[in-house]
Amino acid sequence: MAASPKPTQENWHPSSLLAYDALPNHQDFGSVISDAKSTAESRTDFYDRSLTSRRYAFVGVACASIFSCSCIVAGIVIIANHGVSGLAIANMVTIDDFNISDGSHKVTQLNLQVEIMGLILNLIVTLCTESIGFVHDISLRSALVSESRLRFNTNLRLLTAARGLHNPNGVLLNGIMAVLLIISYASTSLVVCVNVQIPTTSPWEPGEGLAITGLPLLILGIALLLQAVVALSGMRTVKIMTWSSSPFDLTAALVHHTQLTPVRFRCMRCVSDLDIDGGPAKPSETQPSAWHAHPSIRKIVISLWGIVTAYTGWAAVVMYIWDKYTGARSMSAALTIQSWSFFPGGQSSSITYPITNVNVDLRVWILVFVNIVVVQGPLTLGLHCAELIANVIRDERQWRCATGIKGLRTTTNPLRSIFTNPLCLVLFIAKPFLHWMFGLSFVIEELAIDGILGSSTIVMNTAQIWNLCIALAIFACLFTLIALHRPRGPQPATYGHLQTLANLVDEWSPVMWWGHKEGMIPYCHAGTSDYPLPDVKMDCVYAGSGVGSHSSIS
Repeated sequence: MAASPKPTQENWHPSSLLAYDALPNHQDFGSVISDAKSTAESRTDFYDRSLTSRRYAFVGVACASIFSCSCIVAGIVIIANHGVSGLAIANMVTIDDFNISDGSHKVTQLNLQVEIMGLILNLIVTLCTESIGFVHDISLRSALVSESRLRFNTNLRLLTAARGLHNPNGVLLNGIMAVLLIISYASTSLVVCVNVQIPTTSPWEPGEGLAITGLPLLILGIALLLQAVVALSGMRTVKIMTWSSSPFDLTAALVHHTQLTPVRFRCMRCVSDLDIDGGPAKPSETQPSAWHAHPSIRKIVISLWGIVTAYTGWAAVVMYIWDKYTGARSMSAALTIQSWSFFPGGQSSSITYPITNVNVDLRVWILVFVNIVVVQGPLTLGLHCAELIANVIRDERQWRCATGIKGLRTTTNPLRSIFTNPLCLVLFIAKPFLHWMFGLSFVIEELAIDGILGSSTIVMNTAQIWNLCIALAIFACLFTLIALHRPRGPQPATYGHLQTLANLVDEWSPVMWWGHKEGMIPYCHAGTSDYPLPDVKMDCVYAGSGVGSHSSIS
C-alpha cells in the first residue's frame, strides 16, 4: 500500500470478518484506526534523522569530487602538453635485447602493473559511485515520499524516477546518471597503457613503461563530477526526513508525519498478503521469498541470467570466429586446459580488429568509448540492479532480529550495515572485480611510441571472456538462491515494505522485540515491545489489539 498524506482507509467492510466470527462488542473501526494513528504518532517522534549518515555521505561525495577534479586537471594538463593522442609517462624500464629471459620478465612485470593499476582504478570508481549513489538514493526516496509513491525502503535509483522531466530525480537525469556510471567504469581500462620508447642515440636500448592517457582520465573525472552534481541537486530539491538507510527509521518518520497510517487487524499479515483483504490469520511456519514478495526481484534475477547468457554467446562467437578465420594462421593455440589462463597472454586464442593504424584522434576516441559502453553497459547496469536484492535482504534480515535474543536495533551505522552484511559485502567486492575482469576480456590495445598513441586495436581474449562468464554465473547463482530463500518462523516477512512494517510495529522504541502480546477470545494480538516477548502461538488466530476480550498470556 502506498504511502499517503491522508489516513489510509481499509478496503474491507467490518461485515467481511464474519468469515472469522463476528468481532465482539461491535467496535467502531474509524475510532480504532484514529486511536492507532494517535498512538503511533506519539511513539515515533524518537526516529533517528541519522545526521551521522549525512556526514558520511558528504565526506564521501567530497572525496569523490576531489578525485574527479584531480582527474580533470591532470587530463587537461596532459592534453595541453601532448595533445589528444599524448600521454604522461609514469616510469620506464630498459629492455636488454641480448638478455631475452630478463627482458621477458620485465615485460611481464610491466603488464602485471598495468592490470593492478586497472583494478585499483575500478575500486576507486566503485567507492566514488557508491558514495554519490547513497546521496542520490536518499534524495530519490524523499522525492517519492513527497509524491506518495514510495512502497519499499529500497529502490533502483537509476530505474525509478520521480515525476517531472527536469527533476534531478526524473527520468531524463536518471538516464544520464546511468550513462555516466557506465562511462566511469569504461574509462578505467583506458587510463593506463604501455609506452614503448625507441632510442635514437647510443646506447641502442629500447624501453617500455607505464603511461597515463589524458583524454580517458579527463572523461573519467567529468563523469564522476557530473554524477556528484546531479546527486547534490536532487538533495537540494526535496525535504529529507531522515538520512538513515534503516526501513524502521523511515517508517517511523512517515508515521510520525502522518504520511503513512497503520492498518489494523493485519498483525500477522506479511508483504505478500497485500492483495488479500485484511483480517485475522494464523501464523505460518515459513514466509514467502523475496522472489514472490517483491515485484522487481524476479525481473532482476532474470536480467542477471540474461547477461550471463549474452556474455556466454559472446564467448562462443569469439571462439567460432577464431577457429574459422584466424586459427590456421595464428601463432596462438586453441583454447584448451593447458592454454587457459587468468591473465591475457600469447598462449591463448583471441581475435583482434584495428580501429586505427595512424595517430589516435578525437574521432578514434569516440569509437573506442562507444565500443566499450555498448559491450560493458549491461554488466554495469546488471550489478547496479543487484543492489536491490542485497538491500532488500538486508532490510529483512534486520527485521528478523526482532525475534532474537538481542532484539532489533532500529538505527544502524551505514558503514557497518555494508561490512557486516555478507551479501552487501559480496556485491561491493564484485563490482570492481567483475569490471576489472571485463577489462581483461575486452582489451583496447593502445600502442604508444615515444609518448604518442600510434594505433588502437580491440582484442577479445577467449579464455578471459569465459572466466568472466563463469564469475557472472556464480554471482547470478548466489543472488538467485538468496532471492528464492524462504525465511523460517512465524514472524511475517516485510522485505522493507513500509506499509507492512507500519502494520506490524505497534510500539516503537530504539530496541524492539516481536512476539505474542495479548491472548484474547477469539483473537490474539502480536506486536512489538521494548522488552522480550514470548513466541506466538501457532494454533491461535491473530487479528490485533483491541479485538475481543483480554485474557492473561499463558
